[in-house]
Amino acid sequence: MGRTLKAALIQCGVPADAGSSVDDIKKAMIERHLTLLDEAAAKGSEIVCLQELFYGPYFCAEQDVKWYELVEQIPEGETTKLMQEIAKKHSMAIVVPIYEEEITGVYYNTAAVIDRHGNYLGKYRKNHIPHCAPGFWEKFYFKPGNLGYPVFDVDGVKVGVYICYDRHFPEGARLLGLNGAEIVFNPSATVAGLSEYLWKLEQPAHAVANGYYIGAINRVGTEKPWAIGEFYGQSYFCDPRGEMVAVGKRDADEVIVAELDLDRIAEVRNTWQFYRDRRPETYNDMCAQLP
Repeated sequence: MGRTLKAALIQCGVPADAGSSVDDIKKAMIERHLTLLDEAAAKGSEIVCLQELFYGPYFCAEQDVKWYELVEQIPEGETTKLMQEIAKKHSMAIVVPIYEEEITGVYYNTAAVIDRHGNYLGKYRKNHIPHCAPGFWEKFYFKPGNLGYPVFDVDGVKVGVYICYDRHFPEGARLLGLNGAEIVFNPSATVAGLSEYLWKLEQPAHAVANGYYIGAINRVGTEKPWAIGEFYGQSYFCDPRGEMVAVGKRDADEVIVAELDLDRIAEVRNTWQFYRDRRPETYNDMCAQLP
């Protein structure tokens, strides 16, 4: 019998009635996502990934210390514990992007990984941190990750995480494959007019180069007061051949669900022997401190 995985992605905008305080927005976003998680479970999802910084707006559009109020420790924080309860309730694994506090003043853009029994398995910290105009001031909020590129055994499936801007760097995508990933989730917050032309180009290329599935998530809508651009949704799954399996709408809160044939990974890798034909001994210059 073949191996399959029913996986889901959740894309969501900030509710119009969320209010303006940090606490009100967080509460509204969590409540909205709880409804969408119920929907994912009702559709039979075995694992679901939420969008980058899911319980807030994309606050990196400005530099304001008030957003530090969103930080939580992992796994001790309230959101991780809540999602452990939801995972256990629905027997559904969850990848949960959280604004993480290690100690006061040291914060990371992180995703916690929880299995279907509600067990916390570990976390990935975003390694590549952008800092550029207009409206992507991430170094103000996040320290670069220091946990490498872990792969988690989630109920028998090898799961990796890459967060938003990470997707522009093929090195980490390759390391996730070398570490055994069968599916890599990339929770993101990306806007039209900047990187949309790369959205369905880069990550299918990573899937092809590494022979695994990718679940790419983007939020939706225009977030006020910043209006840095339209978060254009279109969350998707692509297979190891780079072919789209399921694609979300551009402008709607949505649960995107796909049945993934995990046996296709071996089929593709046995056709395209990229891991066999690698020449890591020739790549030393890649890691040199070049300008």
